[in-house]
Amino acid sequence: MSGELIGLIMAGLLLLGLFMGHPLAFVLGGTAVLGALIAGKPMVLGIVINRIFGEVLDNYILIAIPLFVLMARFLSDSGVTDRMFETLRLLMGRVTGGLGLAVVFISILLAATTGIIGASITVMGVMALKPMLQYGYSKRLTTGLIAASGCLGILIPPSIMLILMSSNSSLSVGELFAGAMVPGVVLGLLYAGYVALVALFRPDLAPPVSQEERVPVSQLLPMLLLEALPPLVLIFGILGTMLAGIATATEASAIGAFLALLIVIFRGKFEWATFASALWETGRTSAMILFIVVGATAFTGVFNITGGLHAAQNMMRGLDMEPWMLITMMMFVIFVMGMFLDWTGIVLLSFPIFLPVVREMGVSELWFVVLTAVVLQTSFLTPPFGYALFYMRALAPRSIKTSDIILGVVPFIALIVAMALALAMFPQLITWLPDTLYNSK
Repeated sequence: MSGELIGLIMAGLLLLGLFMGHPLAFVLGGTAVLGALIAGKPMVLGIVINRIFGEVLDNYILIAIPLFVLMARFLSDSGVTDRMFETLRLLMGRVTGGLGLAVVFISILLAATTGIIGASITVMGVMALKPMLQYGYSKRLTTGLIAASGCLGILIPPSIMLILMSSNSSLSVGELFAGAMVPGVVLGLLYAGYVALVALFRPDLAPPVSQEERVPVSQLLPMLLLEALPPLVLIFGILGTMLAGIATATEASAIGAFLALLIVIFRGKFEWATFASALWETGRTSAMILFIVVGATAFTGVFNITGGLHAAQNMMRGLDMEPWMLITMMMFVIFVMGMFLDWTGIVLLSFPIFLPVVREMGVSELWFVVLTAVVLQTSFLTPPFGYALFYMRALAPRSIKTSDIILGVVPFIALIVAMALALAMFPQLITWLPDTLYNSK
């Protein structure tokens, strides 16, 4: 059976399983088994099993995933973000659109300390959704801003997506963290700029808080500095040790989990029941991610050995496009895949096909991977399977329609696309910091 035919069969089985509503991990693994049997090469499964044990279960980098998940849960339990948001809300509430700006800035800080989308959106939704609606903010602006800002956690380091990308490319976690830092922060500032423009031209959609609730700045600044200190220590402990070359990603994740636990203890929030719950949630989240990794490794292994991967790459090479056109097509494919798959499946399915072609074109692998990470922000916001939309639907009151949530994220999807275009025109936004930190040594 030709590689082209087995590739089409496996792609069809994958889509069929997904549209039937089965979990992605089991669809990937099941498609691998069926693909090997249909191709008449059941012996391939033995090779795939050895590959899973050798490349996945024995991958030291992936240990960082459960540790960063645990760190995020500890930080959520500490309540530090609640107090910080309340202080920042009072500080910026006097500005038209100030509450929306506070959401963006807290989300950037959360992104640099959690890296978990569900945690960031849930925390911001619980803290900011009700106050923003009470102060007269537009339903669409409110839900769209919280959903989009919460997704920054998967782009700004430490990000479990970047860790998984590192394990499936030739790049180190430190390089990817450094490369994604500037684009992630700039994207967050674009969100803040959009809120400021909306507040400037349509103040009725983002009004300031009432005069009675305003507190003197002299009282709020010391409170803000005090509340911001623990997260800043955590960020320095993780990113500082990594970018300085003191610790690897796995070691930095352990440092982060330990510092987050200390924050919980020092703030008097430690309880054994909460601690056990944090361990349980960490186990569930990590198992979900690693099940998908195992299933995708089986899928790509069978796809590769039976000739499907080689056929797909040859098809892309045969398009005879300019490099920028081919990369644009790749980004469009990733954008469309984001409507139906989560980022884990997209990375594990696309990287084996795309990265070899990218290297052959002489394009910077670091630039391409970070550009992919930015485009993958849309996978959380685009219907019908955008996870951020589901989180917001669960958090929002019934008075907010699902259509309001979907329309609310459209401007932020446009900003993500604009950010991707900016990175294409100015690749130094990605490469400057890694070159400064690593190539100058």
